[in-house]
Parts: sequence; structure tokens; C-alpha cells
Amino acid sequence: MSQIFHHSTNTFSRLSIFGGIFILAFLVWAWAELNASDYATRAKVPVEQPVPFSHEHHVGGLGIDCRYCHTSVENSSFAGIPPTKICMNCHSQIWNTSAMLEPVRTSFRSDESIRWIRVHDLPDYVYFNHSIHVAKGIGCTSCHGPINKMPLTWQQASLQMAWCLECHRHPERFVRPRSEVFNVTYQPPANQEELGRKLVREYKIQSLTSCSTCHR
Repeated sequence: MSQIFHHSTNTFSRLSIFGGIFILAFLVWAWAELNASDYATRAKVPVEQPVPFSHEHHVGGLGIDCRYCHTSVENSSFAGIPPTKICMNCHSQIWNTSAMLEPVRTSFRSDESIRWIRVHDLPDYVYFNHSIHVAKGIGCTSCHGPINKMPLTWQQASLQMAWCLECHRHPERFVRPRSEVFNVTYQPPANQEELGRKLVREYKIQSLTSCSTCHR
């Protein structure tokens, strides 16, 4: 009986099999890259708010401390959204006729909260506690980025699990003195890891990577 398939068919078969494996690997790689990209995570995308609040002006320009507005950040899991009264502490005296700030004045008169849009919005299955991170020497800018340079606030990091685990596995790379936690211009020193190891021991920081740490 004569041969049905040409000898070259064997070569095409091998190329098809190996080519399929490479294509599949490429698709997996492309999906992983897309999933971690700023496009998917919405990182570095300014979020429009009912009032265009500028951290660049208030924090970077005026030097207002994070805790003045985010009053519960040191003792609560939630940093807190400032009530309108905090805004009016200043804006009842300055810029008190600005059209841009009319929603603030309306909120204060009606006692109805401004509907701010949350920028760092973790999934419901993720537990995060601001107070424990502050107590352990993790600075605001470690997670929120250069907030003092943001005219409109954006999410600086991906907030994906791999990003969180990088810090949990190597806290010595990110921890800073507690006195510098709210310093938005703080820069890690040249001996960061040496200092970090000292602070890890002093603050009794554990490298917690078990699932139950964040998924409860």
C-alpha cells in the first residue's frame, strides 16, 4: 500500500505541536502582563471627585498633616473620610465664595455628606488595617505614593496581592522610623536595609504571608 502522507507531514506535525505550546505560553504571559498593567489595575489614573480636592496644594503646598483630615488612621482599620466640618474650618474664612467649593458649603448647610469616590478600593474579601501598618512604621507614601504631588488623587500601586506580599516578605526594605510615617517627603537612607532590620526587631514586625492574614 502506498504511503498516504508525504514525509514532510511529520515536520509540520512537530512544528504544529511545538508552535501550539509556544502560542499557549505567550497567551498566558500576555494575560499576566495585562492583568498587572496600569490599564487593568487603574493605577496612576486620576479620579474625578465631586470637588476637585488637591493633595498637591493642601499637603505639598500648605503642609497640612495627613491626620488633620484622616483622623482615624492611627487607631482604626479605616483612615476615615474627612467630614465637611473639617473643610469648613478653613473654608468658612478663605475661598468662602468660590463656586468650585459650593458643594462643600451645601453639604455643610444641609448636613448631607459629599459623595466622595473611593480611590483605594480593595475587594470585600481583603482585610486591611491602617492602624497596624502605621504602628509598625509603614509610611503613607509607601502605599499611596507621592500624595503631595497629586493635583487629583490617583492609585499609585496595583494593590494586587503580589505587591502586598513584596512588603510582607521583606519588611526591612520598606519600614521607616515611626516619627517619619506621616512625612510625605521622607526618602529611604542609603543604609535602608540595615536600618530596616533594626526597626523590624525593635517594632517586632513579623513576616506574615499566610492567607488568613488578609483573607478573613
